[in-house]
Amino acid sequence: MLFDYNFKRYNFRILIYVILLSGIGVMAIWSATNQDRSMIAKQIFGIILGLILAICLSLVDYTRLLSLHVLIYGACVVFLAAVLLMGRTAGGATRWLILPVIGAIQPAEFVKIGLILFFSWYFQRYQEKVNQPITLAVGAALFALPAFMILEQPNLSTTLVTTVIIASVVFCSGVSYKWILGVLAVLFPLGAVFVYMLQYEMIPFLRGYQATRILAWINPKEYSAAYWQQENSIMAIGSGQLWGKGLNNTEIASVKNGNFLSEEQTDFIFAIIGEEMGFVGAMIVIALFLLLVYECLMMAYRAKDLSGRLICTGMATLLAFQSFANIAVATAIFPNTGLPLPFVSYGVSSLLSLYIGIGVVLNVGLQRRYSNEW
Repeated sequence: MLFDYNFKRYNFRILIYVILLSGIGVMAIWSATNQDRSMIAKQIFGIILGLILAICLSLVDYTRLLSLHVLIYGACVVFLAAVLLMGRTAGGATRWLILPVIGAIQPAEFVKIGLILFFSWYFQRYQEKVNQPITLAVGAALFALPAFMILEQPNLSTTLVTTVIIASVVFCSGVSYKWILGVLAVLFPLGAVFVYMLQYEMIPFLRGYQATRILAWINPKEYSAAYWQQENSIMAIGSGQLWGKGLNNTEIASVKNGNFLSEEQTDFIFAIIGEEMGFVGAMIVIALFLLLVYECLMMAYRAKDLSGRLICTGMATLLAFQSFANIAVATAIFPNTGLPLPFVSYGVSSLLSLYIGIGVVLNVGLQRRYSNEW
């Protein structure tokens, strides 16, 4: 047989959730961009292509993909290097690479998926030696190179997300709690030092605007000029009340018509959802993310081996943390960053990378340990 799978195990729920989120995203982008047909066409193209990639990858044995671990890691490094050397600069950041026929892509989005696959192989390969210092040191070095290259774009938010993802992979690989507690014992005092040095712009890897955004979050009154977008986002979400003002509304006081926010189709898409779809619409989006993360974690639990478990855990962390971070920025729980809301925000690179990750997760689910249906 070409595909020796029991398709009764195919998790169609995940596909339904991502399609619903993508559909909500198209509606929100349509409204946020004042019905920009070209942007909507690109987003719909990304959804269709992403679905095709996800379904195709869901039928490819993920262990075959992991056998290409050297190629995957090498591609991550090469594409990030290409961005730094010949990437397109916009808004003071060099994050895009122009490819023939394909056009502009953002390699860092695909690197997140690539590193999940690579480190899932790595910790499966060295499962018995996971607590040896050399194993962790080599793993840290292998992660540090692409992380540094993403940071240099500069793209601090994606670096943080990638760090959280790989930290979750390490945690679920069976690393001893002694290592975890040791790292936490170092991080807590470093956090206090970080805040102190931040006030005097003494953090070497932070640009001025990045430090200002963090300080604005800590002290909004003193840095009101840097905090106004988040303040307007909170007001927009609150103004939607229970059912919202309706999509494509023409009120001058709305975030899209009054120019109270920038990049509302990406970074602040949740403000559009809250204002125009109300509390009900916002809760539907959050519920869909919770269900999607839950399904990924359940497939991690049922995975046939450690690498499959780590792939699903990595994707669950990506979806959970990045969606939470985007919503947290829109509600001023986090400092202002440039993270898209998965499957919802505008951006073909983000869409395609997420669909690729979902495709691999679906294949892990097809090969789970238990034959009985849940």
